[in-house]
Amino acid sequence: MKTKILLAGMCLSLAACESMDLVPKSQGNTESWYTSETELRMAANDFYILGYWQEPLSSSEQWSDNTTYRQTNRNPGSGGTVLDGTMNGQQYEVYALWQQSFKLIARANTMLENIHKAKGVVTEEVYNRYAGEAYFCRACKYAELVFFYGDVPYQDETITISEALQRGRKPKAEVLPLVYADFDKAIAGLPESYGKEENIHPTKGAALAMKARFALYMEDYEVAAKAAKACMDLKLYSLEPDYAKLFKQSTKLNDEKVFVLPRSIESEVMLDAWIVKNGLPRNAGGYGSYNPSWDLLASYLCTDGLPIDESQLFDPRNPFKNRDPRCTMTIVEFNTEHCGFEYDPSPAAKTVMNYTTGKAQSNQDTRIVNQYSSYTGLLWKKGIDATWAVDQKVEQDYIIMRYADVLLIYAEAMIEQNLIDDSVLKAVNMVRARAYGVDVTATDSYPAVTATGQAELRRAVRIERRMEFAMENQRLQDLMRWKLAGKALNGYNYIMLINPTELLNNVVNKNLWFWGMTPQIDDDGLADFAALFNAGYCSQGAKRIFPEREYLWPLPTHDVELCPNLLPNNPGY
Repeated sequence: MKTKILLAGMCLSLAACESMDLVPKSQGNTESWYTSETELRMAANDFYILGYWQEPLSSSEQWSDNTTYRQTNRNPGSGGTVLDGTMNGQQYEVYALWQQSFKLIARANTMLENIHKAKGVVTEEVYNRYAGEAYFCRACKYAELVFFYGDVPYQDETITISEALQRGRKPKAEVLPLVYADFDKAIAGLPESYGKEENIHPTKGAALAMKARFALYMEDYEVAAKAAKACMDLKLYSLEPDYAKLFKQSTKLNDEKVFVLPRSIESEVMLDAWIVKNGLPRNAGGYGSYNPSWDLLASYLCTDGLPIDESQLFDPRNPFKNRDPRCTMTIVEFNTEHCGFEYDPSPAAKTVMNYTTGKAQSNQDTRIVNQYSSYTGLLWKKGIDATWAVDQKVEQDYIIMRYADVLLIYAEAMIEQNLIDDSVLKAVNMVRARAYGVDVTATDSYPAVTATGQAELRRAVRIERRMEFAMENQRLQDLMRWKLAGKALNGYNYIMLINPTELLNNVVNKNLWFWGMTPQIDDDGLADFAALFNAGYCSQGAKRIFPEREYLWPLPTHDVELCPNLLPNNPGY
């Protein structure tokens, strides 16, 4: 296929961390291509190269208040400047998202310009389906570009680089209806479902759900609510009863997964090795260095539905007790088995149980034994189990959209319109009840949301999203669209006392482990650890800096330099 990419910077070859090679490698490269169903399928398969979808947003959790990496805002091999206040157009995240998005847009345009060759050869249903896939992909990529960059160059046809350069940036207000139109064409053309062998392809429900997400991000709440409700009304999706099971690599096709890209060890398409190593505890052969933040641990409500600073059930000495079940399904609870070993980050625990051998062994997950173990004392559990440690090859699905998100998008969009009714409360409570393993009607078994005021429900949904989607690369986007990134991401990470002997003497031996006192939670659900720090119970880690300008990212430097008059950068860069 001939693809003429939009800008010179987009033409640079970028080797994605992972390639989606679950489909035949053959592809057409002649003018006669796109003339049969086989050729259309092969061309469409190339839309789902994993790099087009995960670069770089599968790392965005690292740029939020949900995570920490030792005492820095970066991981080895990353520019790491999203939270350093020095973001610029040469940063990997900036040009990777721009480049990969436009590469997929070019593929979609090529399909749409050539699919007419299949008319009369394939059925109308097949024709509409593959055109729908192209519209879907183009809409999804422009949705991301608009969210992060604002005004963007827009192309809906295959053009030369010089022609594209003359177009410059199209105002966001003019791009929005074009994106909605593409989603609508996808919705009209895509089938409701496929056979199991084609589970990587988007469906009508996926198009409705992604349109709803984009509209929510754009604050088009009426559009978002209608699209989410239409997806719900298909009656094709449901919540997986077991929240923890949903994220395991053994869980493949599932009624909650609306749009995913699968990985496959057999096809050598696996989770990035850095994520695997840092997700595994050190006792199981990992690094355990990319960790949940104290901010995240503090955000989970107690089982009475109250935040930790308001609930009589919260015990700072046992922070996992009496918490929303998603807390211990997302973060490893102390003194429980994880990946074959007891997990105990206390400096008093120099040995732990190896459940495979049945014997105690040296505890590599406490900093008094291994200085590079978790600086927060926390490890990720969501989706991580002993299968990760077998050969550290993991084929966990890359989930882009799931039904819980559709429900919460619907609820939030209705709340923002102040159209609050039973359907809104039910949508939120379905997600919360699932976490407790009960039906939504069993209100005596979980803390159902009952508020009807807009402000109270807005806060409830925002907290619900954080508990539900931790480690799913949505937190940064949520903070940005709620205009809370400046508040949440300016300040310090808080971690355990860096010196493990000092931690032992000043906290553990004084019966103050894990937290010396309860952190306070503000009206936006954000935790304040200043009192613990001032009392000498913890250390400050990296300082996060999120300037106001970063609500929009800079354009890639290379492209701005090529055409400075037509591609002016965003303010502040």
